[in-house]
Amino acid sequence: MIRAFGGAKALVHYGGGSAVRSGLLERVCASLSEAGVDYVTLGGVVPNPRLSKVREGIALGRAEGVDFLLAVGGGSVLDSAKAIAYGLANEGDVWDFYSRKRVPSACLPVGTVLTLAATGSEMSNSSVITNEEGWLKRGLSSSYGYCRFALLDPALTLSMPMEQTMSGCTDILMHALERFFTREAQGELIDEMTYALMRTVIRHTRRLHHDLSDLDSRAQIMWASEAAHNGMCGDRTLGDWASHQLEHELSGMFDVAHGAGLAALWPSWARYVCSSGTARFAALARNLFDIRMPDDEACAYAGIDAMEALFREIGMPVRIHELGITLSDEQIDLLARKCSYDHSRTIGKIKALDEEDMKNIYRQAR
Repeated sequence: MIRAFGGAKALVHYGGGSAVRSGLLERVCASLSEAGVDYVTLGGVVPNPRLSKVREGIALGRAEGVDFLLAVGGGSVLDSAKAIAYGLANEGDVWDFYSRKRVPSACLPVGTVLTLAATGSEMSNSSVITNEEGWLKRGLSSSYGYCRFALLDPALTLSMPMEQTMSGCTDILMHALERFFTREAQGELIDEMTYALMRTVIRHTRRLHHDLSDLDSRAQIMWASEAAHNGMCGDRTLGDWASHQLEHELSGMFDVAHGAGLAALWPSWARYVCSSGTARFAALARNLFDIRMPDDEACAYAGIDAMEALFREIGMPVRIHELGITLSDEQIDLLARKCSYDHSRTIGKIKALDEEDMKNIYRQAR
């Protein structure tokens, strides 16, 4: 398949030891050799993938004449592989693209063998990288950032432990929620597809919380990961995404799992902005949790309570201190400054959040 996209030498990128211990990396490399594709390997990707590893991959890729990136792992490995691919195809510092100083004009082809259903990076154009200098976590979305192929086998996700699986399921649910919360609905069909996707995620997340070996639920969650982040549930640019922006700074500073960080922040964000989007919150409560209250405001807040209860049910934190983090006022100020890009932007669509709003949400969430 790599040859079909013009690849002659691949950089096989992977994370920790699980790809090695499971034998998956050996199988992938053997398959490349059988196909006559030369390769070099680079492991060591961590959650919230680091810019230093990306730069290491760029240097290795240039030295070895790599022309294809193959990510073997989850979303963090794929995000790192995409960043390396941008760095190899463009001159200058790759961080310029993530800090929005420049726009990429090319990207080496990227493929993936996926081992975790969560971020949906395999079917989106997004990549998120953390710069250890200042611990800044920044995302890049580009038309060049789509994979050439993604091999999806739910059996490869069976080795994922409970916390990682539940965090991934939460991330999938949040991708759908971010798209749902727009100033105006994107249409009945999009809303109904989103409700169906979220119901499926919730049902199979509960099944996996009971039995991690449930392969059917693994498969359903894997497909939901794609559908939640490939545009089927609405235009990404119209969604709110404030929870993601707030969480990026939290995980950038404290290195928490992305899904867990989202669960810890979402209830506080929702209650903070609910009065600006009461009808949307009420619609979610009625259609997702079957809450029947005639008053929109009461229904909306009951829906937020139900989502918070779901996060608790599957072992996710719903406050930042449940992540083992005790936020000081000074840290909250720093998080908000970073999230506002040094006082230069607001975030969110349901309610435009300025830096003071960001501080208030972090305070309520701690």
